[in-house]
Amino acid sequence: MAMQSNMQPHLQPLTQPLTQSQVQSLAQPLTQSHMQPLVQSHLQPLTQSHMQPLQQSLAQSQMQPLPQSLAQSHMQPLTQSLMQPQPHMQPLGVVPQPKGQPVQNFFRGDRHLFSTSDDTVMMKQVQATHAPDGREVDVKPLLNVVEDILNRSTPGIDGIMHATSQAQIDAFEDKTQHIDFVGMLEALAYTIHKISCEISCKCSGGGDAHSTTLAVFNTLSSYSWDAKLVLALAAFGVNYGEFWLVAHLYPTNPLAKSIALLKQLPDLLEHNELLRPRFEALKNLIKEMLDVTKCIVEFKELPPQYINYETPVMAAALTHIPTAVYWVIRSVVACSAQIISLIGLGHEYMTTTTETSWDLSSLGHKVSSIHGHLRKQLALCYQHIDGKRHLEAYQTLVRLFETIHIDNMKILRALIYAQDDILPLYDGSTKKRVNLEVLRRKNVLLLISDLDIPHEELSILDQMYRESRHQPNRPESSYEVVWLPVVDRSTPWTDDKQKQFETLQFMMPWYSVHHPSLLDQAVIKYIKEVWKFAKKPILVVLDPQGRVANQNAVHMMWIWGSLAFPFTSMREDALWKEESWKLELLVDGIDQNILNWIGENKIICLYGGEDMEWIRKFTLAARAVSAAIRTPIEMVYVGKSNPKERVRKNNGMISAEKLSHFWPDLTSIWFFWVRLESMWYSKMQHGKTVENDPIMQEIMTMLSFDGSEQGWAVISKGSAEMTKAKGETILTSFTDIEQWKEHVEPKGFVNALTEYLHQLHTPHHCNRLILPGTTGSIPEMVVCAECGRAMEKFVMYRCCTD
Repeated sequence: MAMQSNMQPHLQPLTQPLTQSQVQSLAQPLTQSHMQPLVQSHLQPLTQSHMQPLQQSLAQSQMQPLPQSLAQSHMQPLTQSLMQPQPHMQPLGVVPQPKGQPVQNFFRGDRHLFSTSDDTVMMKQVQATHAPDGREVDVKPLLNVVEDILNRSTPGIDGIMHATSQAQIDAFEDKTQHIDFVGMLEALAYTIHKISCEISCKCSGGGDAHSTTLAVFNTLSSYSWDAKLVLALAAFGVNYGEFWLVAHLYPTNPLAKSIALLKQLPDLLEHNELLRPRFEALKNLIKEMLDVTKCIVEFKELPPQYINYETPVMAAALTHIPTAVYWVIRSVVACSAQIISLIGLGHEYMTTTTETSWDLSSLGHKVSSIHGHLRKQLALCYQHIDGKRHLEAYQTLVRLFETIHIDNMKILRALIYAQDDILPLYDGSTKKRVNLEVLRRKNVLLLISDLDIPHEELSILDQMYRESRHQPNRPESSYEVVWLPVVDRSTPWTDDKQKQFETLQFMMPWYSVHHPSLLDQAVIKYIKEVWKFAKKPILVVLDPQGRVANQNAVHMMWIWGSLAFPFTSMREDALWKEESWKLELLVDGIDQNILNWIGENKIICLYGGEDMEWIRKFTLAARAVSAAIRTPIEMVYVGKSNPKERVRKNNGMISAEKLSHFWPDLTSIWFFWVRLESMWYSKMQHGKTVENDPIMQEIMTMLSFDGSEQGWAVISKGSAEMTKAKGETILTSFTDIEQWKEHVEPKGFVNALTEYLHQLHTPHHCNRLILPGTTGSIPEMVVCAECGRAMEKFVMYRCCTD
């Protein structure tokens, strides 16, 4: 009973309201013997009904009531403390909040907001605050200032602040001294200060982050989304910059030291390692915040003439911007709370940073994910803009070529490079860069190819160009060549490609574009769509006024070389009128020996194919014919089109067995056949067929020989007399020399052979004409050179590695 009476004064407050004196009496020392019955009889069954009178009594005593959640969280420590002797016990209503606790509660209560379902509800609340009044704020200069503050303030790993050079200071002052910018800051300074104070106040009270973020949105309701974001970031930048300025000056500046003393800021320099995880998480989050902000501002700066809010890619991107703005401002609130939590932070709490760093890192991942998505949307917008710009540039180029000019400079600038800031051409003769002026009012041949230009084509064109330079005063030499390399922009430009380009460029004696990147996408589109460039090199001719004289003069160049100048269609037609089917047209300057034999009126035999057994039989039969008519026959093996290893091996065996002459350089064989293909294309462009043009008929016959699997031969004496036949037919006629040699003397060798070939001719034949798909436009109908009937058309794909 004595025990009960002694405990009565202490048990009363648990069921009845406390007076001021009774509250104080609870703080008196209690012994272990008093505490045990108290705990067992009253603290264990303590419920909500006991807490309400306690809070009411605390209100009457003008003390802060204990929140329900906080009271419950402290009951267990209180229970444990009551079981131990306490020399100085405080009343329940004034249990102190541990240092740093508001920020931990601030973060812990917000983790559920990272869910998608809650995002929808949250964004409805954010959208409800958005009521822009139409004011336009140029946020880019303000963002530059904010970025400067955050970059200079954000701590590094080994120091508090980054050093600043005088050049950086001068550059920054140049950006911020404009009158318009200063006037804008004067108008926005109060708003920035208001947001700064609002965030600081709410974060100091340990308020809910979402509520604080919504409060900022309410304050900025009349601004656009990008302005909201930059203004909120500016408000944070003020507080953040001030904090680190004091921290930086604290060791050396008395004023900073006094401010730090009042704020009880920890010695950040001394305890930098302990706070490193927190600062790292803070720095990373701030970087992501800046990245998202700059990305959103970049959306605002997209050129309206190419993209607007109704463009699908832009509209899709804009739907994500409110969410992005919310999470960045939410991060602003979190970072502000983190800085405020350092005020009065004792050394004993510096090590409890793991949970806070995790929360900041979670926000950083969220904002980083948003930034990645916005960058993808921005890339789509730029892709749309580039498409519009390229189309506009392409249409401009089309109109430019339809316009009459006094010289070719407008056209060349549009094709190669329009600015004057660099020298866009590389002179292959001097190996120096030059201006476009070197091409003014000249005939310009644009050599257009990719980086895989065939060595044979480059070699022949190089030879023709150098020959034209030997007599520069001739009219046919007054042209310049410019190489325009067309490369695939969808694949990265590698070091190997650069070396390949430089190697080709160094080999060329003419002009070339300094780098393939100088050619705009619109120019490449024009080259492919209008000039029909695909894979095979083309030679586009521009006259001194920039007009297109020939869309592809490469065929004229292969047939006549520089004699085809000025490479117009009229010149091509005139050259054909001067030609007839003769051996000089076939070989031109490929082999000087043949031209000498023509002058000596010798019998000449050109033969080809890949069947080495037939070659042996045919050359042996030719020797027999030569002996029978007592006249030498000069024989030359010209192989097959697209000569490969098999032709090279044939050359070796012909040389070893001394069967005939041959062309050791495979480029000569290639050129022989490509000239025939060029003749066919040139004639076809002028509407010629085997029915109305004898040269076209002979060309078709030669090409059909090459398309067959057997050998063939062309026999000539002098310049005009020519006959030809397939392998077995010509071999049979040579074998049967005794049957027609008596006609050789009265009629001539070629005529006598021709008559005998006619006797051997049968209606049965199977001719094939193989034309490379990159030669040019293929006609819908081609007639047989032998019988005049329409040939069947097939598509053939070939991969030949021998």
